[in-house]
Amino acid sequence: MSQIFFYITLALYSCSTLLYLVYLIRTTPVIALWANRLVMSGFIAHLLSTIHRFSSAGHIPITNMHESLSFFSLTIVGAFLFFERKYRVTILGSFVIPLALLLIIASSAYPSAIHELNPALRSNWLWFHTIMAFISYATFTIAFGAAVIYLIQQHFLKKKRFGALFQKLPSLNTLDDINYRCLTVGFPLLTVAIISGAIWAEKAWGTYWSWDPKETWSLITWFIYAALLHGRMTTGWRGKRAAILSIAGFLIMLFTFIGVNLWLPGLHSYK
Repeated sequence: MSQIFFYITLALYSCSTLLYLVYLIRTTPVIALWANRLVMSGFIAHLLSTIHRFSSAGHIPITNMHESLSFFSLTIVGAFLFFERKYRVTILGSFVIPLALLLIIASSAYPSAIHELNPALRSNWLWFHTIMAFISYATFTIAFGAAVIYLIQQHFLKKKRFGALFQKLPSLNTLDDINYRCLTVGFPLLTVAIISGAIWAEKAWGTYWSWDPKETWSLITWFIYAALLHGRMTTGWRGKRAAILSIAGFLIMLFTFIGVNLWLPGLHSYK
């Protein structure tokens, strides 16, 4: 049953992605409405798939690449729906939902069989540590989308090109506010995820920190966002500089989540 819901999700995310991309070219309320309806339906199907897999496995489904990529996609769409409703920025879906679709497509390429948990993962820290991490990653993805739109909007303003696409984009202040809100949510959650992960590591492996590749790159990611938050709160970093750092932070976060597992195997590696 979880696989049925999974492929329904894949179909709905594909259709919504198509509509959000069309929305970049043609701005009509009907396209925006159906894009939102499809992505909401896809999110519900995705949630049902995850819940069913959780019921079948007996643990939160984030212990291999298939499950983790799928769960990351789920949290991104959930974060998008929240910010889209709060700020009424339909255009954000044109930059975020394709990323969620790519993740779930990548997830489908990995084996979906449910296996017994590794002994080190049999801990209550599993759900707490990983959920904190995934929600922080999802908010950083929204910040990335807002940052890309910010740079596009700023380019149009600088070149004095006020065409059809320009009219669809939110104001620079709105985009900067979304970026900041995502940072103030994502950074504390990432901090909690790293601390809880260290506590879990001590219980599982006898050491709080072993400089495993995942731990090292998680710390690098943390420093990037810490610098961005510090800059915004103390020296007033806003606008283009904040947008560029948000994009850099997202790329490093993505490497931490996917690249490290594929190319720098360690204690946190999974297939």
